[in-house]
Amino acid sequence: MSNPSAVEPDTKDWTWVLERPCGECGFVAADVERAALGAAVRANAEAFLAALAEPDAARRRSTGVWSTTEYACHVRDVHRVFDARVRSMLTDDAPTFPNWDQDQTALAERYDLQEPAAVGPELLAAAARVADTYDAVPDDAWDRRGVRSNGSEFTVETIARYHLHDAVHHLWDVRRRR
Repeated sequence: MSNPSAVEPDTKDWTWVLERPCGECGFVAADVERAALGAAVRANAEAFLAALAEPDAARRRSTGVWSTTEYACHVRDVHRVFDARVRSMLTDDAPTFPNWDQDQTALAERYDLQEPAAVGPELLAAAARVADTYDAVPDDAWDRRGVRSNGSEFTVETIARYHLHDAVHHLWDVRRRR
């Protein structure tokens, strides 16, 4: 079995997107109403589904840059990770989230070998689950806190916005490469 070619790891701390617009994809965290977070996650997943339907969705357009399918796998897994984090924030007091190495996950799960037709439904299901979680957050729980392994502190509201940016930004990555 072959090994996927390396993709440059993303080592940026993207938490700044909670304070100012993303200069690349244009996402503005403050522009998204809390009540719209779930719908925005679902809409993003639907847009990814359309991108996965392209005939070359599994092909990398350049060395070291993920294909549409690989980005979709990542976003699927981001939804799963953030759903677990938000659920823990809603049930535990100030949980600390275990580190999640997205690059190691991409290699271990062989994103490069996954089929677009299988990834699409998985992405939709993961998005629906986390969107339902956001839709069900009680008004008095949006300020509950959690801490990432690097010490970054989030509330349910800020982690939801941070999460949404990740999905939006990766859809932007996919579209700009087309």
